[in-house]
Amino acid sequence: MATSTRLQKPVLVLNASYEPINVCAARRALVLVLKGVASTEEVSMHFVHSSRRAMNVPSVIRLLEYRRIPHQTRALSRKNILMRDRYTCQYCHKTMPSAEMTLDHVIPRSRAGESAWENLVACCHQCNNRKGCRTPEEAGMKLARQPRPFSLHTSRHLMRLLGKSDEQWRKYLFY
Repeated sequence: MATSTRLQKPVLVLNASYEPINVCAARRALVLVLKGVASTEEVSMHFVHSSRRAMNVPSVIRLLEYRRIPHQTRALSRKNILMRDRYTCQYCHKTMPSAEMTLDHVIPRSRAGESAWENLVACCHQCNNRKGCRTPEEAGMKLARQPRPFSLHTSRHLMRLLGKSDEQWRKYLFY
């Protein structure tokens, strides 16, 4: 595996209390460990090398000082909407890669629908074309679930989903 790929791997970030609070790239995790802000709790089988040293790439890190986490909000972005909706079309329920998804305004922009968490959903091209500039009711389509802002619950759920591919995360994610 190339070094650049290793440094993009997701790493679980724990607060000093061992509470999962975030996921970051391995590159960021290594910086936090090297700065003395975090300690490595679990390591992957991959290494990164400098001219004098080889280090295991962390899989789980823990902050050394407790950080109070304010009410978490996420930036409104295509990536975050797709993650919230688990890369699943909210009309036909098909899960697909990011490149094959679009975002749909539940209340169309042509009808003053806002670009907001509560009005945007992940949607496949076919369903988006079928819905057009109508509301789901007018198009005879039903939403899988009402769109909501990204919440702490959503964030924890995503950590659990990512953790399914890394056995070392499970004991920290309260399955």
